[in-house]
Amino acid sequence: MGRTSSPAIAVVAALLLTTIMMASAYSSYQPSSDWQDGSATFYGDDSGLGADFGGACGYGASDIASLYSTYTAALSTPLFADGNGCGRCYEIRCASSRWCNPGSPSVIVTGTNLCPPNWYLPSDNGGWCNPPRQHFDMAPPSFYRLAARVAGIIPVQFRRVPCARPAGGVRLCLQGNNYWLLVYVMNVAGGGDVGGLAVKRAGDPDCNYVQASHNWGITFQVFGALGNKQGLVFKITSPQQTIVVDDAVPAWWTTGLCYQGSNNFY
Repeated sequence: MGRTSSPAIAVVAALLLTTIMMASAYSSYQPSSDWQDGSATFYGDDSGLGADFGGACGYGASDIASLYSTYTAALSTPLFADGNGCGRCYEIRCASSRWCNPGSPSVIVTGTNLCPPNWYLPSDNGGWCNPPRQHFDMAPPSFYRLAARVAGIIPVQFRRVPCARPAGGVRLCLQGNNYWLLVYVMNVAGGGDVGGLAVKRAGDPDCNYVQASHNWGITFQVFGALGNKQGLVFKITSPQQTIVVDDAVPAWWTTGLCYQGSNNFY
């Protein structure tokens, strides 16, 4: 007769497994050890949902709702980094303001939009997103977790953190045609950002990868006669690691649709 484990041993084993899995999930990207100073405001509809919260990066209303919910922020120019900052995650906490909520709680948001500079206003009086300010224009529900609405603008401390993506693998939305492909890369875990992308037809050797170039926001463009009789394989590189997504885009794929794989930067 086989041996049975006691409930206590089972609980300890489960906790140990969870700890190992969490360590593995976050080993590829570590947050900055130091908090930086910045500021935060809020914008848009009080729901925190809609295309207004993702336009400059390339996220649509359905992408915001299904992948990022109300935990988003528009980034000032230094943080937006010509679109390379799209998808990065930041932990933000209210600092030194009488409007901070009790305990100065923090919230983790994804950068999904640009907060453009306003050169008609001084940086300390309305031009909150003017460089070199590090500023977060947050979705209202996220801002309200930090401070009261009446505050308007608050000083914050922030640090970059790993992105947890409970929605699963990387999502790839395709535009263009069989010869010029525009790929929107979403739901990226780990560092949250994408440093490079290459694509080939399923079944082709690795030497057939076609390197993509960054277009704008979260988009990469591929010039090549890929056709759609075969599925597509994507090699995606973040500043921390490289993954292959080979189960997202099937044969007879079409532009105008989004496809999601099982792999991510865990």
